[in-house]
Amino acid sequence: MKLVTSAQMRAVDHETIVNQGIPGAELMENAGKGTAWGILELLDTNPEETTVVVFCGKGNNGGDGFVVGRYLHQEGVNVVIFYLGTPENFSPDAKLNFESAQKCGLDMFEVKTIADLPENLDCDIVVDALFGTGFEGAPRGLAGEIIEYINRQEVTIVAVDIPSGLNADNGRHEGTVIEADCTFTMALPKYGLYLSPGRELSGIVEIVPIGVPDMVVEKFDLLNELIIPDDVIEFLPERKPDGHKGDFGKLFILAGSTGLTGAAAMAGESAVRSGVGLVKVGCPKTTQPVLAIKLTEVMTVPLPDVAKKGSLALRGLGEIRQYIEEHDAVIIGPGLGRHHETFELVRRILSRLETPAIIDADGLNALAGHLELIKNCPAPLVLTPHPGEFKNLTGEAVPDDYLEKADLVRKYSALWGTVIILKGSPTLVGSPDNLCYFNQTGNSGMATGGSGDVLSGIIGSFLAQGMKTLEASLAGVFIHGLAGDLAAEALTERAMKAGDIIDYLPRVFQMLGE
Repeated sequence: MKLVTSAQMRAVDHETIVNQGIPGAELMENAGKGTAWGILELLDTNPEETTVVVFCGKGNNGGDGFVVGRYLHQEGVNVVIFYLGTPENFSPDAKLNFESAQKCGLDMFEVKTIADLPENLDCDIVVDALFGTGFEGAPRGLAGEIIEYINRQEVTIVAVDIPSGLNADNGRHEGTVIEADCTFTMALPKYGLYLSPGRELSGIVEIVPIGVPDMVVEKFDLLNELIIPDDVIEFLPERKPDGHKGDFGKLFILAGSTGLTGAAAMAGESAVRSGVGLVKVGCPKTTQPVLAIKLTEVMTVPLPDVAKKGSLALRGLGEIRQYIEEHDAVIIGPGLGRHHETFELVRRILSRLETPAIIDADGLNALAGHLELIKNCPAPLVLTPHPGEFKNLTGEAVPDDYLEKADLVRKYSALWGTVIILKGSPTLVGSPDNLCYFNQTGNSGMATGGSGDVLSGIIGSFLAQGMKTLEASLAGVFIHGLAGDLAAEALTERAMKAGDIIDYLPRVFQMLGE
């Protein structure tokens, strides 16, 4: 699903209203109705036993709020609306829906000072419809006071389109901002809802269709997309009820070195947890006994090492190529180490590789200064650098600005014809067709050693099961992050470790309908 800035969303709305002939009032009606239905699904009690307070501003966001109140009222909810400003100052569509709400007999009160509000709202849900995606700067005066007032209420807070005070383009805020439990955003997702701190301030984000035709969105050059659960579910391969382990793919992992066997183990364990039929880890001979103890469901293969130093030796090239040819996908890099002979081994493997592969960690470091190997590799590739590895590989530092970061990922994905996963918050997935996908799952608890190895194992498992590189990458980063979110919810972000992500993978697949 396409991601938009506030300016892009305005352009989409303008095209829809002016050139497609769909009235703005109709879009507003759909927005408010969709949000109201979403709120009804949040209720723990019958509508007649529920009270919702709606705060409306004078712009179109406030107009959405009036529609929300009207539909909730029609469903039996006890609705109270507080609004800022006088109807004469409302936007045309907001004024129209203010009058419609009046005709329905809703309880509506103008707020002139904060003293007009009770000390505590006796309600179940507060709906924030003060400011929309076009807001910039800091809420001032009465609006700022009301935002602080709403945040003090011990109730569920629902934001319409975006939490008031939040910048829709970068997820930042210059002053007070609504701290929402849930946000219903209209038509298309906005960047600010998925970039910290906006991501944390928006709560659960639901996208409300409002009637913008697909052909309108396609007219705009929108190069960044959001990974959504429906796509992930569609990507996951079906499992044959009568299948055996050979039907679900074979994965070979070239990984591990002295002191870094944990990386190889976590890649193997996460691959098994993600549905692959068989996993085999090829590792230096001196480290194989350690890995054999760590891994129960994963086979381990001792490979020639450099003078028993625990690093893979170049003389194992022929044997490794044979193992790769016998498998459906390969992961190269977790815990591989940086011995010069191991680096040369990786480069020679890549020069003739035809099996779909993930190149991670020291596998990527081995390719620094040898970028032609990536571009000319016969195999479909997925590269999974963190910002430091990306800079080491390309010579370009990863910028802080998320749009510039996405441009950089798209640039190298197209240049090399590979999928690039730039790990971070949010993680970005670049595709060779010049698109970049933003992941909406994950948290700071995953910023710990081993998380990347778990990600490689998940994606490698999907590749071995027959998924294409882009599909496996999009599903992998989403599922990896969601497992991390479940782990953080149970264990806290501070106390998480990478292995916890593996432990919550089964729960993720349950949530996705497996």
